[in-house]
Amino acid sequence: MQLFDWIVLIVTLLFIVGYGSWKTRGSKNVEDFILGNNETPWYTVGLSVMATQASAITFLSTPGQAYHDGMGFVQFYFGLPIAMIVICLTFIPLYHKSKVFTAYEFLERRFDVKTRSLAAILFLVQRGLGTGLTIYAPAIILSALLGWNLTVMNIIIGVMVIIYTFSGGTKAVNVTQKQQMFVIMSGMFITFFLILHYLPNDMTFNSALHIAGANDKMDIVNFSFDPEEKYTIWSGITGGFFLALAYFGTDQSQVGRYLSGKSVRESQMGLIMNGLLKVPMQFFILLTGVMVFVFFQFNPVPLNFNPNNKIAIEKSVYKEEYHALEQKLVKLSEDKKVINLLYIDQLNQDYDNPILRKELVALSNKEKDLRDKAKEIIVKADSNTETNDKDYVFFHFILNYLPKGLIGLLLAVILSAAMSSTASGLTALASTTAIDIYKRNQKTEKSEKHYLNITKFFTLFWGIVAILFACVGTLFENLIQLVNIIGSIFYGTVLGIFLVGFYLKRVQAKPMFISAIMSQLTIFVIYYFMIYTQEKLGYLWLNFIGAILTIVLALLIQFLFFRGKSDDNELILE
Repeated sequence: MQLFDWIVLIVTLLFIVGYGSWKTRGSKNVEDFILGNNETPWYTVGLSVMATQASAITFLSTPGQAYHDGMGFVQFYFGLPIAMIVICLTFIPLYHKSKVFTAYEFLERRFDVKTRSLAAILFLVQRGLGTGLTIYAPAIILSALLGWNLTVMNIIIGVMVIIYTFSGGTKAVNVTQKQQMFVIMSGMFITFFLILHYLPNDMTFNSALHIAGANDKMDIVNFSFDPEEKYTIWSGITGGFFLALAYFGTDQSQVGRYLSGKSVRESQMGLIMNGLLKVPMQFFILLTGVMVFVFFQFNPVPLNFNPNNKIAIEKSVYKEEYHALEQKLVKLSEDKKVINLLYIDQLNQDYDNPILRKELVALSNKEKDLRDKAKEIIVKADSNTETNDKDYVFFHFILNYLPKGLIGLLLAVILSAAMSSTASGLTALASTTAIDIYKRNQKTEKSEKHYLNITKFFTLFWGIVAILFACVGTLFENLIQLVNIIGSIFYGTVLGIFLVGFYLKRVQAKPMFISAIMSQLTIFVIYYFMIYTQEKLGYLWLNFIGAILTIVLALLIQFLFFRGKSDDNELILE
């Protein structure tokens, strides 16, 4: 990185942290700190919701996902717009009517304190892990590619977030996320158009799409009913719908964003904005990854994008074997470039040559074979290493092909995204711990100042926990998948509790609590056997299974064991 990149990076991050701390300093009470005094306009709610979900993992992993597997991952988000409508019609009016600080506070009014505490604890476990991951994901990749110390990176990201989140709470998160989304989307758009500019002069965007299509990167919709397929339109609409409903409707990191809205209407408009823009945004990020793939059809490409694996090979007895594969890849890349240029020439004459398409596919298959052989050598050199390099693809392109200044901007994009998701996570963890666990279990009255200070304390506490978790984290196959897997394990049960609370008025507290425990244990068992037996059931289905199982068990237990019994804690829902 050049000096100019460092200046762009440091100035951008210092501005976000400094502006957020200055603009929102001096919270007077808990309502101000957690709900921002309900002064947030709809467009800020919308941007904050989007920024909370769009973590650094989104901008690091998603392009790499598309590079290797194509556009199919976009199906994951197909259920999201439907979920936004349901939340706007049901969840938001009930939350505002109940005047709650957290989503889980509603559950005590509808059921009892045990159900509230269970949902809060499930949230704290999965969001605590997820928040640590939002720090760890960019840190491990930045440290690997830039040679920075991983622990130092984790601490830097965590401390920057803690500074302004501790200072201003939800209001600070909302204010800074507007700047962060501007930086993020500006950087991504500039990068996308630069990739197109770097392609051969006689190559149109349409030609680039043809090359991507020839390599099966443009298969957007998969109608397969095979449960082993990770991403299909059915899992996206069904599992994705339940995951989005749980995440945006019951996860305090998101609920806290729209609970701070000026009114029910402002909160609803913010979520509708997210529903309209989220799928196109993810489509664009995936398309950027596909264009990176097209770019590397004409430029040198590493055998494995993870630089740590290259270091491990160079220190092993297998380096000559690995170098031989690299030479084969160089020759193969030259052949690919020639065939792709011929294919473009034919496309410019309005002829999609089927023979050249077959040659492109054959060369891509040969490249895949070389990469698979390279992974085998890497494992022999270091059995503990992670051979999957999806998370390093986009950053390799950034560091090696973007001009001065823009590298610093893209680093700021990644760190801003990390900070926005981490900040939302910390405020949600702090507010849930302070309100649902600490305040609920106090036997004596405490002042507003006391609860404000304790919420700030838990902000600091969870910030430290997240940093510690990030420091001991391990890389998974693909970070964006790991985040969604963690969510899918817990979200179904929590969503089921809320759906029963909203729609099934006859189900009482005890059946609800028992069914939630049974459902969550069942999901743990299912996921364990998925790993143990290596079954390839798409993890998105865990959301659907968990929610439906919770609802069905609650109804059965209520009907079989508690029919006719009164519930002292029943909340009448109009």
